[in-house]
Amino acid sequence: MKVLHVDKNHPYILEEFEALGIHNDEDYTSTKEVIMQKIHDYDGIIIRSRFSLDAAFIEKASQLKFIGRLGAGLENIDLEYAKLKGVFLAAAAEGNRNAVGEHAIGMILSLFNHLNKADKEVKAGAWDREGNRGHELEGKTVGIIGYGNMGKSFAQKLMGFNVSEVICYDIKGGVGDDNARQVGILELQQRSDIISLHVPQTELTTGMINEEFIQGFDKAFWLINTARGTCVVTQDIVAALKSGKILGAGLDVLEYEKSSFENMFTSDSRDNKKEMPEAFQYLIQSEKVLLSPHVAGWTVESKFKLAETVVNKIKTKFFDN
Repeated sequence: MKVLHVDKNHPYILEEFEALGIHNDEDYTSTKEVIMQKIHDYDGIIIRSRFSLDAAFIEKASQLKFIGRLGAGLENIDLEYAKLKGVFLAAAAEGNRNAVGEHAIGMILSLFNHLNKADKEVKAGAWDREGNRGHELEGKTVGIIGYGNMGKSFAQKLMGFNVSEVICYDIKGGVGDDNARQVGILELQQRSDIISLHVPQTELTTGMINEEFIQGFDKAFWLINTARGTCVVTQDIVAALKSGKILGAGLDVLEYEKSSFENMFTSDSRDNKKEMPEAFQYLIQSEKVLLSPHVAGWTVESKFKLAETVVNKIKTKFFDN
């Protein structure tokens, strides 16, 4: 087998493939068009999100047996066409689910205790104890939208905080477990103090957190998004933050991200933030908003676990029989 690696990952994947007798080629800089000219020579491709594997690309990959996707989202792969062509997909959502769950918890605790704001104030010489009086996670009802690998990891971690209840909403039925009770969307909106998104990017989830959805909640709530930025309508989130309907937001992902997730801005200059929409300007200035650069699943440990997951799936599929 010959495999082309188009994104850098943990060296474990190269080492393990070599041990299996797989020939590794690495090309981390060529354009998609250049890669398409040679992909017909390869049995497998290993990718994160540098470019999309659409039907045209898969058609060129005439010998392709598998795609290894080191990450959770699959929106950059034409799954139906890959299946039609008999291409095996080795996805790795299990590899960074723990990291995502921990990051979501961290964002909630930081927002509740004003840690980002308090840190800046103390470093600037301000000592405002009353202005940084926080909230406790204990006794809150946490609503999870999307109850797959990431949602389940997050729910499991909430068990140590003595929350009132964890409820989940998912388009699939029967996904609830001992850590979260599955409910309909109306009950989720009636009961939740916190909403955490753990959905993939699809036609159904794009723009799902909008003004109508937000106004459907019975009480003000905190919002955490470690899923995809396209799931929220940013200007509607900003309006809700201004009105108090959303008490605070922890956003690891943004609507304005590029599809590769690697570079938010158009250049290295900070001046290009001025090119961003007014809603984004509010986010970066608001003390009620905590931002991180799409790193919820981006830990030292998850880098290895993502590679390990893909290796194990490919090994099981092609070498253990």
